[in-house]
Amino acid sequence: MTAIGGNQAQNQVRAAALDFMRNRVGVGGQPQKRAALEARERASIKTSPPFSELPQYRQVLAHQAAGRQLRIENPFFRPHDGSAGATTTIDGRTLLNFASYDYLGLNQHPALRSSASEAIAHFGVSASASRLVAGERAIHLELEETIASFYGVDAAVAMVSGYLTNVTTIACLVGPSDLVLHDELIHNSVLAGAQFSGVTRRGFRHNDLDDLERQLIALAPRHRRVLVVVEGLYSMDGDIADLPGLIRLKSSYGFWLMVDEAHALGVLGETGRGSYEHFGCDPKDIDIWMGTLSKTTASCGGYIAGSHELIAVLKGYAGGFVYSVGMAPALAAAARESFRIIAREPERTQRLKLNGRRFLDKARAIGLDTGVSAGYAVTPVVVGDSVRAVYLSNELFEAGINVLPILFPAVPERQARLRFFITCEHSEAQIDEAVRLTAEKLASLVDRRVGMSSIDAEEIARQIAMEGDLRTSR
Repeated sequence: MTAIGGNQAQNQVRAAALDFMRNRVGVGGQPQKRAALEARERASIKTSPPFSELPQYRQVLAHQAAGRQLRIENPFFRPHDGSAGATTTIDGRTLLNFASYDYLGLNQHPALRSSASEAIAHFGVSASASRLVAGERAIHLELEETIASFYGVDAAVAMVSGYLTNVTTIACLVGPSDLVLHDELIHNSVLAGAQFSGVTRRGFRHNDLDDLERQLIALAPRHRRVLVVVEGLYSMDGDIADLPGLIRLKSSYGFWLMVDEAHALGVLGETGRGSYEHFGCDPKDIDIWMGTLSKTTASCGGYIAGSHELIAVLKGYAGGFVYSVGMAPALAAAARESFRIIAREPERTQRLKLNGRRFLDKARAIGLDTGVSAGYAVTPVVVGDSVRAVYLSNELFEAGINVLPILFPAVPERQARLRFFITCEHSEAQIDEAVRLTAEKLASLVDRRVGMSSIDAEEIARQIAMEGDLRTSR
Protein backbone atom coordinates (compact mmCIF):
# COMPACT_ATOMS: atom_id res chain seq x y z
CA MET A 1 0.00 0.00 0.00
CA THR A 2 1.39 3.44 -0.90
CA ALA A 3 1.86 6.20 1.64
CA ILE A 4 -1.09 8.04 0.15
CA GLY A 5 -3.22 4.95 0.23
CA GLY A 6 -2.17 4.29 3.81
CA ASN A 7 -3.23 7.79 4.88
CA GLN A 8 -6.56 7.40 3.12
CA ALA A 9 -7.19 4.11 4.88
CA GLN A 10 -6.36 5.65 8.26
CA ASN A 11 -8.69 8.57 7.60
CA GLN A 12 -11.49 6.20 6.62
CA VAL A 13 -11.05 4.17 9.82
CA ARG A 14 -10.99 7.38 11.87
CA ALA A 15 -14.17 8.64 10.19
CA ALA A 16 -15.95 5.32 10.76
CA ALA A 17 -14.98 5.35 14.43
CA LEU A 18 -16.19 8.90 14.77
CA ASP A 19 -19.52 8.06 13.15
CA PHE A 20 -19.87 5.08 15.51
CA MET A 21 -19.25 7.24 18.57
CA ARG A 22 -21.66 9.87 17.30
CA ASN A 23 -24.36 7.23 17.07
CA ARG A 24 -23.57 6.09 20.59
CA VAL A 25 -24.04 9.57 22.06
CA GLY A 26 -27.06 10.32 19.88
CA VAL A 27 -27.04 12.45 16.76
CA GLY A 28 -29.84 14.71 17.81
CA GLY A 29 -30.09 14.51 21.57
CA GLN A 30 -26.65 15.33 23.02
CA PRO A 31 -24.97 18.11 20.96
CA GLN A 32 -22.57 19.09 23.76
CA LYS A 33 -21.14 15.57 24.06
CA ARG A 34 -20.92 15.33 20.28
CA ALA A 35 -19.07 18.65 20.05
CA ALA A 36 -16.64 17.58 22.79
CA LEU A 37 -15.98 14.32 21.01
CA GLU A 38 -15.29 16.10 17.73
CA ALA A 39 -12.94 18.53 19.48
CA ARG A 40 -10.96 15.65 21.01
CA GLU A 41 -10.82 13.96 17.61
CA ARG A 42 -9.45 17.09 15.96
CA ALA A 43 -6.90 17.51 18.73
CA SER A 44 -5.61 13.98 18.17
CA ILE A 45 -4.70 14.71 14.52
CA LYS A 46 -1.11 15.93 14.21
CA THR A 47 -0.62 18.76 11.74
CA SER A 48 2.65 19.79 10.10
CA PRO A 49 4.07 23.12 11.28
CA PRO A 50 4.14 26.17 8.99
CA PHE A 51 7.27 26.54 6.88
CA SER A 52 8.21 29.59 8.95
CA GLU A 53 8.99 27.24 11.86
CA LEU A 54 11.45 25.09 9.93
CA PRO A 55 15.04 25.35 11.24
CA GLN A 56 16.23 25.97 7.67
CA TYR A 57 14.02 29.04 7.45
CA ARG A 58 15.28 30.28 10.80
CA GLN A 59 18.79 29.97 9.39
CA VAL A 60 17.75 32.05 6.36
CA LEU A 61 16.45 34.72 8.73
CA ALA A 62 19.72 34.64 10.66
CA HIS A 63 21.71 35.19 7.45
CA GLN A 64 19.44 38.07 6.45
CA ALA A 65 19.68 39.67 9.88
CA ALA A 66 23.47 39.38 9.86
CA GLY A 67 23.55 40.99 6.43
CA ARG A 68 21.42 43.91 7.58
CA GLN A 69 23.46 44.37 10.73
CA LEU A 70 26.75 44.42 8.83
CA ARG A 71 25.28 46.22 5.81
CA ILE A 72 26.39 43.44 3.49
CA GLU A 73 24.70 43.16 0.11
CA ASN A 74 23.75 39.59 -0.82
CA PRO A 75 26.34 38.52 -3.46
CA PHE A 76 24.20 35.66 -4.76
CA PHE A 77 21.45 35.54 -7.41
CA ARG A 78 22.63 38.61 -9.30
CA PRO A 79 21.09 38.40 -12.79
CA HIS A 80 23.47 38.54 -15.74
CA ASP A 81 22.55 40.23 -18.99
CA GLY A 82 23.71 38.08 -21.89
CA SER A 83 26.35 35.35 -22.09
CA ALA A 84 28.84 35.12 -19.22
CA GLY A 85 32.40 34.20 -20.16
CA ALA A 86 35.69 35.92 -19.32
CA THR A 87 33.56 39.05 -18.88
CA THR A 88 29.91 39.51 -18.00
CA THR A 89 27.35 42.30 -17.71
CA ILE A 90 25.42 42.88 -14.47
CA ASP A 91 23.24 45.95 -13.85
CA GLY A 92 24.64 47.55 -16.99
CA ARG A 93 28.26 47.16 -15.88
CA THR A 94 30.83 45.00 -17.66
CA LEU A 95 32.92 43.05 -15.17
CA LEU A 96 35.82 40.62 -15.32
CA ASN A 97 34.15 37.29 -14.65
CA PHE A 98 35.67 34.47 -12.60
CA ALA A 99 32.40 32.70 -11.83
CA SER A 100 31.77 30.76 -15.04
CA TYR A 101 32.09 27.04 -15.78
CA ASP A 102 32.64 27.83 -19.46
CA TYR A 103 36.26 26.69 -19.19
CA LEU A 104 36.92 26.39 -22.94
CA GLY A 105 34.82 29.36 -24.05
CA LEU A 106 32.33 27.25 -26.00
CA ASN A 107 29.07 28.82 -24.84
CA GLN A 108 28.91 31.25 -27.76
CA HIS A 109 30.77 29.07 -30.27
CA PRO A 110 29.04 29.37 -33.68
CA ALA A 111 29.00 25.60 -34.19
CA LEU A 112 27.15 25.07 -30.89
CA ARG A 113 24.60 27.73 -31.65
CA SER A 114 24.03 26.32 -35.11
CA SER A 115 23.65 22.75 -33.81
CA ALA A 116 21.17 23.83 -31.14
CA SER A 117 19.12 25.84 -33.65
CA GLU A 118 19.01 22.97 -36.13
CA ALA A 119 17.90 20.57 -33.39
CA ILE A 120 15.05 22.87 -32.37
CA ALA A 121 13.95 23.22 -35.99
CA HIS A 122 13.96 19.45 -36.48
CA PHE A 123 12.92 18.01 -33.09
CA GLY A 124 11.19 20.93 -31.37
CA VAL A 125 12.12 22.42 -28.02
CA SER A 126 11.37 19.38 -25.82
CA ALA A 127 11.72 15.61 -26.04
CA SER A 128 8.18 15.63 -24.58
CA ALA A 129 8.42 12.25 -22.82
CA SER A 130 10.63 9.84 -20.96
CA ARG A 131 13.02 8.25 -23.41
CA LEU A 132 11.79 4.82 -22.33
CA VAL A 133 8.24 5.69 -23.36
CA ALA A 134 8.29 8.02 -26.35
CA GLY A 135 11.06 10.56 -25.82
CA GLU A 136 13.92 8.78 -27.57
CA ARG A 137 15.48 10.94 -30.28
CA ALA A 138 18.33 10.23 -32.67
CA ILE A 139 20.32 13.12 -31.21
CA HIS A 140 20.37 11.37 -27.79
CA LEU A 141 22.01 8.30 -29.29
CA GLU A 142 24.49 10.42 -31.24
CA LEU A 143 25.51 12.24 -28.04
CA GLU A 144 25.93 8.99 -26.13
CA GLU A 145 28.02 7.43 -28.90
CA THR A 146 30.20 10.55 -28.93
CA ILE A 147 30.73 10.41 -25.15
CA ALA A 148 31.59 6.69 -25.21
CA SER A 149 34.09 7.25 -28.01
CA PHE A 150 35.59 10.23 -26.18
CA TYR A 151 36.28 8.04 -23.14
CA GLY A 152 37.27 4.96 -25.09
CA VAL A 153 34.61 2.78 -23.40
CA ASP A 154 31.67 0.70 -24.62
CA ALA A 155 28.66 2.93 -24.06
CA ALA A 156 27.18 5.95 -22.30
CA VAL A 157 23.84 7.30 -21.11
CA ALA A 158 22.87 10.99 -20.93
CA MET A 159 20.45 12.35 -18.34
CA VAL A 160 18.68 15.66 -17.80
CA SER A 161 20.67 16.78 -14.72
CA GLY A 162 24.22 16.37 -13.50
CA TYR A 163 23.12 16.28 -9.86
CA LEU A 164 20.44 13.73 -10.69
CA THR A 165 22.97 11.59 -12.56
CA ASN A 166 24.98 10.96 -9.40
CA VAL A 167 21.91 10.48 -7.22
CA THR A 168 20.12 8.02 -9.48
CA THR A 169 23.22 6.06 -10.53
CA ILE A 170 24.33 5.40 -6.95
CA ALA A 171 20.79 4.59 -5.83
CA CYS A 172 20.42 2.15 -8.72
CA LEU A 173 23.68 0.26 -8.16
CA VAL A 174 23.93 -0.07 -4.38
CA GLY A 175 21.59 -0.60 -1.44
CA PRO A 176 21.40 -1.31 2.30
CA SER A 177 23.75 -4.33 2.12
CA ASP A 178 26.48 -2.33 0.38
CA LEU A 179 29.19 0.21 1.21
CA VAL A 180 30.09 3.54 -0.38
CA LEU A 181 33.49 5.01 0.44
CA HIS A 182 34.06 8.54 -0.84
CA ASP A 183 36.58 11.32 -0.56
CA GLU A 184 35.55 13.62 2.28
CA LEU A 185 35.36 16.54 -0.18
CA ILE A 186 33.05 14.76 -2.61
CA HIS A 187 30.14 16.65 -4.18
CA ASN A 188 26.81 16.80 -2.33
CA SER A 189 25.08 14.84 -5.11
CA VAL A 190 27.11 11.74 -4.18
CA LEU A 191 26.09 12.09 -0.54
CA ALA A 192 22.46 12.48 -1.57
CA GLY A 193 22.63 9.37 -3.76
CA ALA A 194 24.11 7.33 -0.92
CA GLN A 195 21.48 8.56 1.51
CA PHE A 196 18.68 7.80 -0.94
CA SER A 197 19.97 4.26 -1.53
CA GLY A 198 20.20 3.41 2.18
CA VAL A 199 23.78 2.23 1.72
CA THR A 200 26.39 2.36 4.49
CA ARG A 201 28.47 5.47 3.72
CA ARG A 202 31.89 6.51 5.00
CA GLY A 203 34.23 9.31 3.96
CA PHE A 204 38.01 8.95 3.81
CA ARG A 205 40.47 11.79 4.28
CA HIS A 206 40.93 13.94 1.22
CA ASN A 207 43.20 12.27 -1.35
CA ASP A 208 44.51 9.96 1.37
CA LEU A 209 44.66 6.47 -0.15
CA ASP A 210 46.21 5.01 3.01
CA ASP A 211 43.08 6.02 4.91
CA LEU A 212 40.93 4.58 2.13
CA GLU A 213 42.79 1.26 2.35
CA ARG A 214 42.38 1.13 6.13
CA GLN A 215 38.64 1.54 5.73
CA LEU A 216 38.53 -1.07 2.97
CA ILE A 217 40.26 -3.57 5.24
CA ALA A 218 37.95 -2.81 8.16
CA LEU A 219 34.61 -2.44 6.40
CA ALA A 220 34.56 -4.14 3.01
CA PRO A 221 34.28 -7.74 4.32
CA ARG A 222 31.00 -6.84 6.06
CA HIS A 223 29.27 -5.71 2.87
CA ARG A 224 28.02 -7.26 -0.35
CA ARG A 225 29.36 -4.61 -2.77
CA VAL A 226 31.76 -1.70 -2.37
CA LEU A 227 31.70 1.52 -4.42
CA VAL A 228 34.52 4.08 -4.14
CA VAL A 229 33.75 7.58 -5.45
CA VAL A 230 36.21 10.42 -6.13
CA GLU A 231 36.33 13.59 -8.24
CA GLY A 232 38.82 13.89 -11.07
CA LEU A 233 39.30 17.60 -10.35
CA TYR A 234 37.90 18.77 -7.01
CA SER A 235 35.47 21.61 -7.46
CA MET A 236 36.17 23.42 -4.17
CA ASP A 237 39.93 22.97 -3.89
CA GLY A 238 41.18 22.56 -7.45
CA ASP A 239 43.42 19.54 -6.86
CA ILE A 240 43.18 16.16 -8.58
CA ALA A 241 42.55 12.56 -7.52
CA ASP A 242 45.38 10.01 -7.56
CA LEU A 243 43.88 7.87 -10.30
CA PRO A 244 46.82 5.43 -10.69
CA GLY A 245 46.84 4.81 -6.94
CA LEU A 246 43.09 4.19 -6.94
CA ILE A 247 43.40 1.71 -9.81
CA ARG A 248 46.10 -0.19 -7.88
CA LEU A 249 43.84 -0.39 -4.83
CA LYS A 250 40.96 -1.51 -7.01
CA SER A 251 43.01 -4.40 -8.36
CA SER A 252 43.70 -5.54 -4.79
CA TYR A 253 40.26 -5.07 -3.23
CA GLY A 254 37.88 -5.49 -6.16
CA PHE A 255 35.62 -2.47 -5.54
CA TRP A 256 33.76 -0.49 -8.18
CA LEU A 257 35.52 2.81 -8.92
CA MET A 258 33.46 5.85 -9.89
CA VAL A 259 35.18 9.07 -11.02
CA ASP A 260 33.22 12.32 -11.22
CA GLU A 261 34.71 14.31 -14.10
CA ALA A 262 32.43 17.35 -13.81
CA HIS A 263 35.37 19.79 -13.63
CA ALA A 264 38.01 17.62 -15.31
CA LEU A 265 36.41 17.22 -18.74
CA GLY A 266 38.14 19.53 -21.22
CA VAL A 267 40.57 20.59 -18.50
CA LEU A 268 42.89 17.68 -17.71
CA GLY A 269 44.95 15.82 -20.30
CA GLU A 270 46.79 17.11 -23.37
CA THR A 271 43.59 17.14 -25.43
CA GLY A 272 41.08 17.66 -22.62
CA ARG A 273 39.93 14.08 -22.29
CA GLY A 274 40.17 14.24 -18.54
CA SER A 275 41.76 12.23 -15.76
CA TYR A 276 42.63 9.09 -17.69
CA GLU A 277 44.52 11.09 -20.33
CA HIS A 278 46.23 13.21 -17.67
CA PHE A 279 47.68 10.09 -16.02
CA GLY A 280 47.98 7.91 -19.13
CA CYS A 281 45.62 5.27 -17.68
CA ASP A 282 43.41 2.80 -19.51
CA PRO A 283 39.90 4.33 -19.26
CA LYS A 284 38.40 0.85 -18.97
CA ASP A 285 40.14 0.41 -15.62
CA ILE A 286 37.52 2.77 -14.20
CA ASP A 287 34.09 1.17 -13.79
CA ILE A 288 31.97 4.32 -13.87
CA TRP A 289 32.84 7.60 -15.56
CA MET A 290 30.48 10.37 -14.53
CA GLY A 291 30.36 13.92 -15.83
CA THR A 292 28.16 16.95 -16.32
CA LEU A 293 27.25 18.67 -19.57
CA SER A 294 26.77 22.10 -18.00
CA LYS A 295 30.42 23.07 -17.64
CA THR A 296 33.01 22.58 -20.37
CA THR A 297 30.41 21.36 -22.88
CA ALA A 298 28.24 24.49 -22.37
CA SER A 299 24.94 22.63 -22.22
CA CYS A 300 22.97 21.03 -19.38
CA GLY A 301 22.60 17.50 -18.03
CA GLY A 302 24.85 14.65 -16.99
CA TYR A 303 26.23 11.38 -18.26
CA ILE A 304 27.60 8.00 -17.24
CA ALA A 305 30.10 6.14 -19.44
CA GLY A 306 31.36 2.59 -19.02
CA SER A 307 30.62 -0.97 -20.04
CA HIS A 308 27.64 -2.15 -22.09
CA GLU A 309 26.31 -3.96 -19.03
CA LEU A 310 26.49 -0.90 -16.78
CA ILE A 311 24.62 1.29 -19.25
CA ALA A 312 21.99 -1.40 -19.84
CA VAL A 313 21.30 -1.56 -16.11
CA LEU A 314 20.99 2.24 -15.80
CA LYS A 315 18.72 2.59 -18.84
CA GLY A 316 16.47 -0.12 -17.45
CA TYR A 317 16.43 0.61 -13.72
CA ALA A 318 17.82 4.06 -12.82
CA GLY A 319 14.76 6.02 -11.72
CA GLY A 320 16.23 9.36 -12.71
CA PHE A 321 16.49 8.13 -16.28
CA VAL A 322 13.44 5.89 -16.58
CA TYR A 323 11.01 8.38 -15.03
CA SER A 324 12.51 11.65 -16.31
CA VAL A 325 11.89 13.33 -19.64
CA GLY A 326 14.64 12.98 -22.23
CA MET A 327 17.18 15.77 -22.62
CA ALA A 328 15.97 18.70 -24.68
CA PRO A 329 17.20 18.03 -28.23
CA ALA A 330 18.93 21.42 -28.47
CA LEU A 331 20.95 20.70 -25.32
CA ALA A 332 21.91 17.25 -26.57
CA ALA A 333 23.01 18.70 -29.91
CA ALA A 334 25.06 21.44 -28.24
CA ALA A 335 26.79 18.95 -25.94
CA ARG A 336 27.56 16.61 -28.85
CA GLU A 337 29.12 19.47 -30.79
CA SER A 338 31.17 20.52 -27.76
CA PHE A 339 32.80 17.10 -27.54
CA ARG A 340 33.70 17.36 -31.21
CA ILE A 341 35.24 20.82 -30.76
CA ILE A 342 37.30 19.67 -27.76
CA ALA A 343 38.68 16.84 -29.88
CA ARG A 344 39.58 18.99 -32.87
CA GLU A 345 40.71 22.16 -31.03
CA PRO A 346 43.07 20.99 -28.23
CA GLU A 347 44.65 24.43 -28.22
CA ARG A 348 41.73 25.59 -26.08
CA THR A 349 42.75 23.19 -23.32
CA GLN A 350 46.37 24.30 -23.66
CA ARG A 351 45.44 27.98 -23.26
CA LEU A 352 43.36 27.11 -20.22
CA LYS A 353 46.33 25.35 -18.62
CA LEU A 354 48.55 28.38 -19.16
CA ASN A 355 45.94 30.69 -17.65
CA GLY A 356 45.31 28.42 -14.69
CA ARG A 357 49.00 28.17 -13.91
CA ARG A 358 49.47 31.93 -14.28
CA PHE A 359 46.67 32.68 -11.81
CA LEU A 360 48.02 30.18 -9.27
CA ASP A 361 51.63 31.37 -9.53
CA LYS A 362 50.69 35.06 -9.31
CA ALA A 363 48.36 34.46 -6.35
CA ARG A 364 50.94 32.50 -4.40
CA ALA A 365 53.68 35.01 -5.18
CA ILE A 366 51.60 37.84 -3.77
CA GLY A 367 50.79 35.88 -0.58
CA LEU A 368 47.24 34.64 -1.19
CA ASP A 369 46.28 31.28 0.30
CA THR A 370 45.34 29.01 -2.62
CA GLY A 371 45.20 25.82 -0.56
CA VAL A 372 46.07 22.64 -2.42
CA SER A 373 45.02 23.85 -5.88
CA ALA A 374 46.94 22.29 -8.76
CA GLY A 375 46.39 25.38 -10.93
CA TYR A 376 43.99 24.10 -13.57
CA ALA A 377 40.49 25.54 -13.96
CA VAL A 378 39.63 26.02 -10.27
CA THR A 379 41.68 27.93 -7.71
CA PRO A 380 40.34 29.05 -4.34
CA VAL A 381 41.56 32.03 -2.37
CA VAL A 382 41.02 30.87 1.20
CA VAL A 383 39.90 33.73 3.45
CA GLY A 384 39.06 31.69 6.55
CA ASP A 385 36.04 33.70 7.70
CA SER A 386 32.60 33.65 6.08
CA VAL A 387 31.79 37.31 6.78
CA ARG A 388 35.16 38.43 5.45
CA ALA A 389 34.68 36.26 2.33
CA VAL A 390 31.34 37.94 1.57
CA TYR A 391 32.82 41.40 2.12
CA LEU A 392 35.73 40.56 -0.17
CA SER A 393 33.39 39.32 -2.90
CA ASN A 394 31.29 42.48 -2.69
CA GLU A 395 34.27 44.84 -2.68
CA LEU A 396 35.73 43.08 -5.71
CA PHE A 397 32.33 43.37 -7.40
CA GLU A 398 32.38 47.11 -6.84
CA ALA A 399 35.92 47.18 -8.29
CA GLY A 400 34.73 45.39 -11.44
CA ILE A 401 35.42 41.70 -10.70
CA ASN A 402 32.70 39.07 -10.35
CA VAL A 403 33.80 36.18 -8.11
CA LEU A 404 31.58 34.42 -5.58
CA PRO A 405 32.23 33.30 -1.99
CA ILE A 406 31.92 29.71 -0.79
CA LEU A 407 30.73 29.58 2.80
CA PHE A 408 29.83 27.10 5.50
CA PRO A 409 28.36 24.45 5.20
CA ALA A 410 29.72 23.99 1.64
CA VAL A 411 33.18 24.22 3.27
CA PRO A 412 34.23 24.24 6.95
CA GLU A 413 33.75 27.64 8.57
CA ARG A 414 37.46 28.36 8.88
CA GLN A 415 37.90 27.47 5.20
CA ALA A 416 35.56 30.09 3.69
CA ARG A 417 36.91 31.25 0.36
CA LEU A 418 36.43 32.92 -2.97
CA ARG A 419 36.44 30.37 -5.80
CA PHE A 420 38.04 31.57 -9.03
CA PHE A 421 37.07 29.74 -12.21
CA ILE A 422 39.64 30.28 -14.96
CA THR A 423 38.81 30.02 -18.66
CA CYS A 424 40.89 29.84 -21.81
CA GLU A 425 39.48 33.25 -22.78
CA HIS A 426 40.91 35.22 -19.86
CA SER A 427 43.80 37.45 -20.87
CA GLU A 428 47.03 37.72 -18.90
CA ALA A 429 46.13 41.30 -18.00
CA GLN A 430 42.73 40.22 -16.65
CA ILE A 431 44.29 37.52 -14.51
CA ASP A 432 46.96 39.85 -13.15
CA GLU A 433 44.37 42.53 -12.35
CA ALA A 434 42.16 40.05 -10.50
CA VAL A 435 45.03 38.78 -8.37
CA ARG A 436 46.28 42.29 -7.56
CA LEU A 437 42.86 43.61 -6.52
CA THR A 438 42.06 40.50 -4.48
CA ALA A 439 45.25 40.87 -2.47
CA GLU A 440 44.69 44.59 -1.91
CA LYS A 441 41.04 44.25 -0.85
CA LEU A 442 41.76 41.31 1.44
CA ALA A 443 44.65 43.11 3.16
CA SER A 444 42.34 46.10 3.77
CA LEU A 445 39.66 43.88 5.32
CA VAL A 446 42.23 42.26 7.61
CA ASP A 447 43.52 45.69 8.70
CA ARG A 448 39.93 46.78 9.43
CA ARG A 449 39.31 43.56 11.36
CA VAL A 450 36.21 42.75 9.35
CA GLY A 451 34.94 39.28 10.13
CA MET A 452 32.67 37.06 12.20
CA SER A 453 33.64 38.97 15.36
CA SER A 454 31.75 41.95 13.91
CA ILE A 455 28.41 40.15 14.37
CA ASP A 456 26.22 40.87 17.41
CA ALA A 457 24.57 37.47 17.91
CA GLU A 458 22.12 38.78 20.51
CA GLU A 459 20.86 41.48 18.14
CA ILE A 460 20.34 38.91 15.38
CA ALA A 461 18.35 36.68 17.75
CA ARG A 462 16.23 39.68 18.73
CA GLN A 463 15.48 40.52 15.09
CA ILE A 464 14.48 36.93 14.31
CA ALA A 465 12.16 36.89 17.33
CA MET A 466 10.59 40.18 16.23
CA GLU A 467 9.97 38.83 12.73
CA GLY A 468 8.35 35.73 14.23
CA ASP A 469 6.08 37.91 16.36
CA LEU A 470 5.07 39.98 13.33
CA ARG A 471 4.12 36.87 11.36
CA THR A 472 2.09 35.53 14.29
CA SER A 473 0.17 38.79 14.66
CA ARG A 474 -0.85 38.99 10.99
